[in-house]
Amino acid sequence: MLGRATGIDLYGIEATLIEVEADLGGGLPVITTVGLPDPAVREGVDRIRSAIRHAGFVLPQRRVVVNLAPAGMRKQGAALDLPVAVAILAADGQISPPGPPGTVMVGELGLDGTLRPVRGVISAAMAARDEGRVRIIVPEANAAEAALVDGVEVFSASSLAEVAALGEPGAARPVRADIRTLLEGTDGLQAGADLADVRGQAFARRALEVAAAGGHNLLLVGPPGAGKTMLARRMPGILPRLGPEEALEVTRVYSAAGLGTSLVTRRPFRAPHHGISPAGLAGGGTRPRPGEVSLATHGVLFLDELPEFRRDVLEGLRQPLEDRVISITRVSGTAVLPAHFALVAAMNPCPCGYHGAASRRCNCTPNEVRRYRGRVSGPLLDRFDLVVEVPAVDLAITPQVPSGESSREVRSRVEKARLIQRRRFSGGELAGTNADMDTRDLERFAPLENRALDLLRQAGASGRLSARGFCRVLRVARTLADLAAREEVGPDELMEALMFRQGGAH
Repeated sequence: MLGRATGIDLYGIEATLIEVEADLGGGLPVITTVGLPDPAVREGVDRIRSAIRHAGFVLPQRRVVVNLAPAGMRKQGAALDLPVAVAILAADGQISPPGPPGTVMVGELGLDGTLRPVRGVISAAMAARDEGRVRIIVPEANAAEAALVDGVEVFSASSLAEVAALGEPGAARPVRADIRTLLEGTDGLQAGADLADVRGQAFARRALEVAAAGGHNLLLVGPPGAGKTMLARRMPGILPRLGPEEALEVTRVYSAAGLGTSLVTRRPFRAPHHGISPAGLAGGGTRPRPGEVSLATHGVLFLDELPEFRRDVLEGLRQPLEDRVISITRVSGTAVLPAHFALVAAMNPCPCGYHGAASRRCNCTPNEVRRYRGRVSGPLLDRFDLVVEVPAVDLAITPQVPSGESSREVRSRVEKARLIQRRRFSGGELAGTNADMDTRDLERFAPLENRALDLLRQAGASGRLSARGFCRVLRVARTLADLAAREEVGPDELMEALMFRQGGAH
């Protein structure tokens, strides 16, 4: 007597289908699991014993061998509880298969037979669809996220008994969800984070708009209390609203990290503490999980007090900033995680924070200033498209300064610029931004007027621009031209891009 079921194993954000086989033979009533199960899978046997009894079934009083195929791949987690229990009961003839052959099942079993949510259900539904499976059964708490995937029927259950009942005709209806309808119910703005709250700081506000329009990395430099963090937290509110494919990818990452079971409808904003580890920022672990760079996908990663982060943590940003993905290699395999984010960082000009400030004297020595700034490597600083000095706020005149434009007003211009970029590139929803252009794209999509070309040659001859900096100036200039709805990049756009590159000297 042999019972079969299909589960999944999660590695990074990718799910692999696992074929579960249960064989009943002679011998003492014991359940043996083979096929490289990890401790969580092996311990699941005791949960399954109790769950089968509390669900109203009888535990087979025979020797049970459970095989997890492919046998050469290590299996991890409690998501295999449900398919193992179903395979055992099907082998004993107590239940009929709860769906057509190849139905995928995921879920952790409680001792009372209830189904508990698990990580990576969106990835499981995608894997089922890609393998041609027509049905997936998930815990009720995971039904909303699994239903976001088109091309596979999603059924939910709250217990093992309900899963067994799904084998009866007409026992349940599939769960459905429409991403576009869910996204239309929100405007994507963060509560209490309107750009209108920022008074003054016109140059920094302009840099924020440019960074949002082109997907550029932004560094804010200024004394404590100048409003650097306040500006950064308003960046997601001026980004375009998430599209369906973007929202699905962000939700998939959050699901794999165990941080949500519903559609993510707003741009992520991640602000990790400067004590974070390399694995916490980039992702990692024995079985890789998404880190902050992946959780910020299609949103903003904000690093406050940039020089306070460990050097090895910051250097881990180099690959994702260039490739928009991050690869984590372990003995068991390689996980490729998305990392398409806009980096916004803030730092003081010196340890005390008042170097160059007119309102307060700096007590730092030149060596202390040099060591402080040297904590951030030159190659990493070179990856910031815009570097902006944020001056101290003059409290005497701040109450008289009128409020600036709201996030909605700025976002409307950003969306128009992003629309130009989508049309310029592939036209797809996940098409890149100006920040993603390589040298060939720049030659094609960023034509320079003659005066602008002369200006760029002068800047290159000064020796202050690296080859990477040269390309980044062109990308920012292309974004400035998009905001102005100009086909060619003129001298005004190029001059402003150079000002941003030189730390906001204006």
